[in-house]
Amino acid sequence: MDQLDALRIFLRVADMASFTQAAQSLGLPKASISMAVQRLETQLGTRLLHRTTRRVQMTPDGQTFYDRSKDLLADIEELQGMFKQGALQLQGRLRVDMPLGVARAIVIPQLPAFMQTHPGLQIELSSTDRRIDLVREGFDCVLRVGPLGDSSLVARPLGRYRMINCASPAYLAAFGMPQTLDDLSRHRLIHYASALGGKPAGFEYTASGQDDTVQFVAMAGALTVNNSDAYQAACLAGLGLIQVPEPGIKPLLASGALVEVLPQFRAAPMPVSILYGNRRNVSRRLQVFMNWLGEIMQPHLQG
Repeated sequence: MDQLDALRIFLRVADMASFTQAAQSLGLPKASISMAVQRLETQLGTRLLHRTTRRVQMTPDGQTFYDRSKDLLADIEELQGMFKQGALQLQGRLRVDMPLGVARAIVIPQLPAFMQTHPGLQIELSSTDRRIDLVREGFDCVLRVGPLGDSSLVARPLGRYRMINCASPAYLAAFGMPQTLDDLSRHRLIHYASALGGKPAGFEYTASGQDDTVQFVAMAGALTVNNSDAYQAACLAGLGLIQVPEPGIKPLLASGALVEVLPQFRAAPMPVSILYGNRRNVSRRLQVFMNWLGEIMQPHLQG
C-alpha cells in the first residue's frame, strides 16, 4: 500500500466516521484500514483520529491534515488526467475570501451557474471585511478592494470601483442637501474603520479631473463602524453621510432609499485585485475560478 492509498483510506474513514464502514466501501479488511491510519499517525507523529466504541472523530491535527490531503489528492488526480482526452472536470476544494458586499451583490447571485458547470468543486467562501492572512489561514485566493501593501503575494488587478457619497432622504430632510465642501461643517459623517480605535480621516474627495490628488475634510460624526453592512444600515437609519463603492449601493439609489450627494466631490476610485500565493504552478481549478471571478466583476468596474 503506497502513501496515496493511505491518504485515500484516511479520508474515507474521516468522511464515514467509521473504520468498519470505510473498509466495506473500499472492499478491504478492517485490519488493513486500521493499520494504514496507524502508519500515517506514526509517520506524522500526531494523532489524527479519536477512536471510541461508538464513533470515530478527527482531532484538530486530523482536521488540518484532512483538508490538505483532499487538496493534494485533487491536484494529483488533475495532474494524472491533464493529458487524457476530454479531461475537463475540475475537482477539489477552493478556499476564497472577499468583502461582504462583493459576495452578496455580485458573486453569490452568479455562483449557482458556475457550480453547475463545475459540480466537482467544493468552495469555501469567506466574506468578512477584515483582511485575512492568505498564507497563514490557508486561502487559495482573496479579492481585495483598496490599496495593496507590500506583499509576496501575486496580484491580478481587475479595475477600480467608482465611489459614491450618499445619505438617506430622512437625513437630508433634517440637515439639508450639501452643495459645497463648506456645507459639510453642518453635516455628520458615519466613520468606517477596519480596526476600531483609529482616528478617522474624514470626508475624502478628489477635485474633478485630479483623481490622483486625494484630500480630506474633517467632519463630525458620533458613530464609527467596522462592517460594511453596519455602515450601510447606519446611513439608511439617517445617522449621516457615507462613501461607498457604487455596485453595492445601486439598488438603494434606484429605489430612492438613499440619495447621492456632492457627485462632483467623490472619493478616489478604489482598486480591486485578486491576490494569490506566489506559487510557480497554480492549480487549474484556481485558474478557472479566478478567470470567472474577473469576468463577473468587469461590468462593475472602471478600467
